[in-house]
Amino acid sequence: MATANMSAEKRSTKLPASYCSGYSDDIDAIREREYPLLEDTTYLDHAGTTLYAKSLIDSFSQDLMANLYGNPHSMSTSSQLSTQRVDDIRLRALRFFNADPDHFDLVFVANATAGIKLVADAFRDSPRGFWYGYHVDAHTSLVGARELANAGSRCFLHDEEVDGWISSLSSEDRGVPALFAFPAQSNMSGRRRSMLWCEQIRSRSSKTRDVHTLFDAASLVSTSPLDLSNPAAAPDFTVLSFYKIFGFPDLGALIVRKDAGHVFESRKFFGGGTVDMVLTDGSPWHAKKRSSIHERLEDGTLQFHNIIALNSALETHSRLYGSMENISSHTRHLAKHLHDRMTALKHYNGAKVCRLYTSPQSSYDDPSTQGPILAFNLRNSRGMWIGKSEVERLASIKNIQIRSGTLCNPGGAAISLGWTGTDMLRHYSAGMRCGDDHDIMDERPTGILRVSLGAMSSQRDVDSFMAFLEEFYVDKPPEGIVVPLMQSMSLPQQHPRQPSFYVESLSVYPIKSCGAFRIPDGQRWKVRREGLAWDREWCLVHQGTGVTLNQKRYPRMALIRPTLDLGRGMLRIVCGDARPSQGKALEIPLSRTIINSNCFTTSLCQNASKPSTVCGDKVVLQAYTSPTVSNFFTSFLGVPCTLARFPPQSSTRSYSARGQRHSQNLGQAARSPRPSMPGSFPQFPKSESTQTPILLSNESPLLLISRSSVNRLNEFIKSSSSNNVHPNSSSPSPTLGPKKPTAVAADVFRANIVIAETIPTAERPYIEDTWSSLTIGPGTGTETGPEQSQPQPQLQFIVLGSCERCQMVCVDQYTGVRGDEPYATLAKTRKVGRKILFGRHVSPVCSAVDGGEDDDKNDVEDETDARLGTVMVGDVVTPSYDEDDVDVDVHNNES
Repeated sequence: MATANMSAEKRSTKLPASYCSGYSDDIDAIREREYPLLEDTTYLDHAGTTLYAKSLIDSFSQDLMANLYGNPHSMSTSSQLSTQRVDDIRLRALRFFNADPDHFDLVFVANATAGIKLVADAFRDSPRGFWYGYHVDAHTSLVGARELANAGSRCFLHDEEVDGWISSLSSEDRGVPALFAFPAQSNMSGRRRSMLWCEQIRSRSSKTRDVHTLFDAASLVSTSPLDLSNPAAAPDFTVLSFYKIFGFPDLGALIVRKDAGHVFESRKFFGGGTVDMVLTDGSPWHAKKRSSIHERLEDGTLQFHNIIALNSALETHSRLYGSMENISSHTRHLAKHLHDRMTALKHYNGAKVCRLYTSPQSSYDDPSTQGPILAFNLRNSRGMWIGKSEVERLASIKNIQIRSGTLCNPGGAAISLGWTGTDMLRHYSAGMRCGDDHDIMDERPTGILRVSLGAMSSQRDVDSFMAFLEEFYVDKPPEGIVVPLMQSMSLPQQHPRQPSFYVESLSVYPIKSCGAFRIPDGQRWKVRREGLAWDREWCLVHQGTGVTLNQKRYPRMALIRPTLDLGRGMLRIVCGDARPSQGKALEIPLSRTIINSNCFTTSLCQNASKPSTVCGDKVVLQAYTSPTVSNFFTSFLGVPCTLARFPPQSSTRSYSARGQRHSQNLGQAARSPRPSMPGSFPQFPKSESTQTPILLSNESPLLLISRSSVNRLNEFIKSSSSNNVHPNSSSPSPTLGPKKPTAVAADVFRANIVIAETIPTAERPYIEDTWSSLTIGPGTGTETGPEQSQPQPQLQFIVLGSCERCQMVCVDQYTGVRGDEPYATLAKTRKVGRKILFGRHVSPVCSAVDGGEDDDKNDVEDETDARLGTVMVGDVVTPSYDEDDVDVDVHNNES
């Protein structure tokens, strides 16, 4: 018993006897031995899938190595062994749910959804069709079955509606078969419902026996027993997924009450293994198998290896946890403890942090009404909702795995959030889609956050998650904020005559999401309407989906380092730790019309149009078809991909076209109460009609950051890390344990332009947030002298807005390793409204040199490629501030 093996440390915490009671060992010992991947991770998505034990995989592997398993549809020795094992495991699985094989049959399916579809298809094939009823708290897959109900359907919005409908069944004469479906446990909120409705429906419709029940037990069985010991009270059809219980294998089951098996007599489709004879010519005829329900429904070859793995899963689960009752008791305690702590969490002004979505009919003290799932949203101290995407991203940075969205529960989520069907249709028309980051619409959340516990969850998981909430989402009194002093950000009444900023560095990113090419000092670089020349003109696309790859998913892309050799007209690419001048390289001609003889083969330059998605936009790229190109990148990333190009002449993407929602969000942020740090308010374009062209960049032609702002951010990081206390938190965070102060390089922000003060001791961090426009050039544009008869050309740039940051900034651009900074600190210090902002989007404004003759004889760009001018490291930067009367004609950006 676990109580005999509890450590002294655990006993000192006075955990209740229900905590891992009946387990083979202390839960921390089980986790260390069986779930090594949890060492630095807080996994709170067991409702999605629980985790598989190491010994389960070892046991299954040994079984496969010791036995030869053949296709069950044969009479060979190996095939018969497979058939025998499948039959034995089918019986063992029935007994796991206390289902008597005399009254129930178990059909192996891919997952619970496949079981639902199998039942719905059978009812659809009924000569009279069928009527379908479902509970509003149903999983999407249960809702989808309504599309097959040709006699109509009904969504029951409350339990009381179901009760009323059941009471009227005895007087109803529907004339067609009926199917009622409901979840045993809400996959959104964890609300549990008993099988009582199944027994009531059966008794009310006993005369005609035309109403059947479909019970979705997939969410329930992950942490609770499913007891089918009473056939009279059991559902007609029960669906579940075994990976929800054991983590592996990926397999589902449809448990059929044999008295309801006649429903499948009308099923039209048949597959291999389910018939005794088939005539293919003449009159179509086939004879179905009759020996069992599962033989008639298991089309084709069974997933026999997965079924064999199920046996190892059952044995391992029993050995580690004893019974589902033990798991239910353990997770109930953790869920109750977490619920109480989240409910008690308050901001400094007494406002609650968490809005939990629970039912009045359920209680975390009663496992018959509530499972170990907590659905919630967060508010700040001013009552503003916090976007679900931000919370999920920040949790991921801190190695906390949670779930967000409508959680495949459209009805339950809509009711909890107060959305009507009309509201949701309006959201869809506005661009909202499943899984996107439309977090807040009409000042209400569009989705829900969910944490769910499982058999191997521990008290440390609860503590880590609560520490995360306290560190990032509990507002402390402003006077209690302990941060490095910030100098006054009041703008000078008179700006100095001599500009005080200069271009510290310039970078282009020829391949989107790959390494930077640092423009050498002393080299002037062309500026086009779309940004710096050659910036994000190429990308890597997945050869299967056509989607562009990015560092958020593939951080090793940072180690793909391109070099622009304008003299030779080549893009030279190396991967890994090799310097651009060393190692195996791929060379791509810069010219879009000339095949350079220095590339590997002429076929290297052949391309084909390929549809792709870039930042949500549908674009057509020119993909390189040479295996040399695709193999170069595929072998390094381990992802089937190839290089593609999106040249300026084909660009139809623009900042205002794809950034309409972004601008709206920035506008909302600008109207929010001013935060405690200065210089945080973004501006959006002064003319909504401005169409600023961009290539493959996310939001705008150019991104600018300030060296002073990076330095200030690093002060925050060091201060927070050294104390291991967030400025807005009153207690240390145990999420990841003690950390050494770590500064981040400016490269993580992947800016095109880094500006700095000419006097380092006079840094003004975040001053760029107050800029409305700027000019860049070798002089102020006003000095003249004997050696200078004309003013030096200046380039003008309009500030489009602030850059919203995501977890991609946590990828070290020199190692390709993902950490938690600087995003974690940005979330504390640079949050405006619901956005985390750092850096400024800017766009060049047309000047006199636009479209002028290009004197560079070695230029490899097309003749149609007009440039606006050039910039260089060391150029003077002269900003205009918000209160200035800035005379910039943004409409010229169209020319």
